Amino acid sequence: MAGDKLWGGRFNAPTDTFVEEFNASIDVDARMYGEDIAGSRAHARMLGRQGILSDDDVKQILQGLNDIEADIEAGRIDFTVALEDVHMNIEARLTERIGDAGKRLHTARSRNDQVTTDTRLFLRRRCDEVSERIVTLQRVLVQLARTHADTIMPGFTHLQTAQPVTFGHHLLAYVEMLSRDAGRFADAQARMNRCPLGSAALAGTTFPVDRAFTAQTLGFDGPCNNSLDAVSDRDFVLELLSACAICGVHLSRFSEELILWMSAQFRFIDLPDAFCTGSSIMPQKKNPDMPELVRGKAGGMIGGLVAMLCTVKALPLAYNKDMQEDKRAVFDGFDQLQDCLRIFAEMLPGMQVNHDAMHAAAASGFSTATDLADALVRAGVPFRDAHDIVGRSVAWCIENNMELHRMDASTCAAIDVRLTVEMVGKLSVENCVAARNHIGGTAPEQVRLQCDNWNKQLEAHDA
Repeated sequence: MAGDKLWGGRFNAPTDTFVEEFNASIDVDARMYGEDIAGSRAHARMLGRQGILSDDDVKQILQGLNDIEADIEAGRIDFTVALEDVHMNIEARLTERIGDAGKRLHTARSRNDQVTTDTRLFLRRRCDEVSERIVTLQRVLVQLARTHADTIMPGFTHLQTAQPVTFGHHLLAYVEMLSRDAGRFADAQARMNRCPLGSAALAGTTFPVDRAFTAQTLGFDGPCNNSLDAVSDRDFVLELLSACAICGVHLSRFSEELILWMSAQFRFIDLPDAFCTGSSIMPQKKNPDMPELVRGKAGGMIGGLVAMLCTVKALPLAYNKDMQEDKRAVFDGFDQLQDCLRIFAEMLPGMQVNHDAMHAAAASGFSTATDLADALVRAGVPFRDAHDIVGRSVAWCIENNMELHRMDASTCAAIDVRLTVEMVGKLSVENCVAARNHIGGTAPEQVRLQCDNWNKQLEAHDA
């Protein structure tokens, strides 16, 4: 057998050393040793139930797998590149320990159905982990939103002052985004929860396997229905990479706002020292490096998705070696996202909010102009006329360096007789925010109601 490979019977010459290294995936898939052993246990039990393996073989295999798992966790086993991947490393160790019984484990199984089973098991667990990270961050944001239900800040469109909002309302927008993110992971997890084992290389197996038993043992909803699709499907990887990328983009958008808000030009917030760094030359600097890194890591998540889409787009059925690259991309996507979620959950509770700077910014830039137009409409002025009147009022205020609410009666009358000083006198940011008291509105009362609703949902998640 060439080079003592488990598949080497067909070959007369050993594999080139560099080819071994280039071909191997053990540096990435070693993390799936627990899932690989779980899949092998289920497969061995099924083979025993079906009379394909003897009870003694099954007993030896199960004991051998238990011992190997314990040794891996204790750091007593070093995987080797020569055996390519975690599957072959574990099988080779098993055969070394129990002999021929270990060689029989791969009956009615291929690495093609084995690897995708292991990957699904591994990613199913990672979905649960990232969902917990998302919920943890949501709790932090809901608590902050309640604390800042009355804190007024400017809302922006085009990064220009638009209308006043509450900081609590702004934070709850990210809670909504994260909820959709969690939903995407849950949806993908549900779709991928089918068991490929028994599909073998691509066409199924001639042995009388019980695929339903294997699927049930491993916690799948059932077996995959088509053997070709089972071994070649990487939709679940693409979906999860997409979920990682979208969640990463949400955190990147939030990062961008934190970076802007912490600047001297905004002064809305100050992040904890423990999550910032200084400059090697400018002693006054306090740099928001953690949000900047999160913003940057979103690019890597997007890149992983694009890379796998490009990898899969031209692959014929069934398995191709290109698919080995899926784990590198999706494992990294999960790793980066979980780290980013952790950074945010640990950083935000220590954030200091400059209420005065936020309020002053909200009160400037004519953020109450829309409310003045609404007041005119309520007085019977058609909206387009009201829009024009307020637009001319803003132009006058800019020219005279004045805010809308400071216009006097004569100025209002000169702009339009339908514009009254009583209307402009009510243009406080507090009034404008409080007036939006409906579902989805920014009023403090609505923010507190939404916080209550989110707390109930998050508590239900724990139940």
